Amino acid sequence: MLENLSERLQSIFSGLRSKGRLTEEDIDSAMREIRMALLEADVNFKVVKTFIKNTKERCLTADVMESLTPAQNVVKVVLDELTELLGRTDSKLVMSSRIPNVIMLVGLQGSGKTTAAAKLAYLLKQQKHNPLLVACDVYRPAAADQLQTLGDEMGVRVYRGEGQDPVKIAQEGVRDAIDSLRDVVIIDTAGRLHVDEDMMQEAEAIKAAVKPDQILMVVDAMTGQDVVNVADAFAQRVDFDGVIMSKMDGDARGGGALSIRQVTGKPIKFISTGEKPDSLEEFHPDRMAKRILGMGDMISFIETASKMEADEIQEDEAERMARGTLNMNDFIMMQQQISKMGGISKLLSALPGGDKALKQGNVNEHALDDFVIIINSMTKEEREHPEILNGSRKARIAAGAGVQVFQVNQLLKRFTETRKMMKQMMGATQQAQNQKGKKGKKRKKTRRGIPGMGGMSMSDLKKMQDMLSGLDE
Repeated sequence: MLENLSERLQSIFSGLRSKGRLTEEDIDSAMREIRMALLEADVNFKVVKTFIKNTKERCLTADVMESLTPAQNVVKVVLDELTELLGRTDSKLVMSSRIPNVIMLVGLQGSGKTTAAAKLAYLLKQQKHNPLLVACDVYRPAAADQLQTLGDEMGVRVYRGEGQDPVKIAQEGVRDAIDSLRDVVIIDTAGRLHVDEDMMQEAEAIKAAVKPDQILMVVDAMTGQDVVNVADAFAQRVDFDGVIMSKMDGDARGGGALSIRQVTGKPIKFISTGEKPDSLEEFHPDRMAKRILGMGDMISFIETASKMEADEIQEDEAERMARGTLNMNDFIMMQQQISKMGGISKLLSALPGGDKALKQGNVNEHALDDFVIIINSMTKEEREHPEILNGSRKARIAAGAGVQVFQVNQLLKRFTETRKMMKQMMGATQQAQNQKGKKGKKRKKTRRGIPGMGGMSMSDLKKMQDMLSGLDE
């Protein structure tokens, strides 16, 4: 997401870091380049003007210019201003005490509104809500069928109603939610290819009929600066509460995401970064700003990992990992857990510089899949005791997996590194627990680490970057 802008900004900061001291001319030059980078990303020109003005004023202060690390301070200033641009604080979806809560989605046709409705229903279902989807788009061919298909895939009921009156369908949908004990209603309204009076009147009529607790506007990230005009029109007529930015995983410049908060005053509540049901994420301005500047987003990755069921790892396996005695079966299990969290690419993109490494092709994203094929060619004894593997066994395994012997050796090397790393990390954790125990604090023995990561400590995920970056060697 926003890869081109991220790459340009990181290149600018790299040039600043190569200088020991910064002059006013250096700051002016950097600001010109940042201005061009933002405009090329299709950020609204008024937003760019204000952003550059504020950033430049802060960068020219004595605290920055006379510090021992002026380039780092410039990056910090840009990070702060970028976070301010996106919205200083998170804007979460707040449920009212009303049952059912009614959430109405609006937006242009093609913005991904129907898909966003289904994804939002899936997210709320994961949060222990019982949502109902209401199909009020009676104009687009097969719109209700699309919502029905998505709802069936996610296990969410869809109310389609009868007739061609979207206002009546919305009202009936709310009554159906009450009758079927649903606590959230998500109304998917119709859109047009452009802003017109009929669409606005219909949205106003549905709003007046069902009195939604939240109105969310779905915006296509590929729309560019025009998204501001569209959002402004909807803000005036239906006064929406927040924005869902869809298609953030595309190759668009994505300037609309950086413009919409400042121009409309409406916060971004969610971003959609894929086609899967779980690809709708809560929007965090500070994390997005760090991602754009190449600083990674470990917090989001850790939250994703923590959502996984703790019982997915059996206790005997966890204890074996804690002792550092991993075997090949554990290695497969770890690969499966990483895959559930998005794979190597998701893990590396959360680390500083990870997006750049992926874009440059320095990482083989399928290396762990290749390793699983090799492990599956081993006998039960070989998986549990990989130290018995000799030359003839490796040759047999390579032939069975359809690979070369050096690839089997590569797997063993990575496995040994992982086992050593896990043993060191768990040893450090145990030492810390022992020190706390000496202070007289009795704690219940618990398995440390991120759920789904085999006991791996949150603070030690960075240690995996070097190992994963060399998987294609």
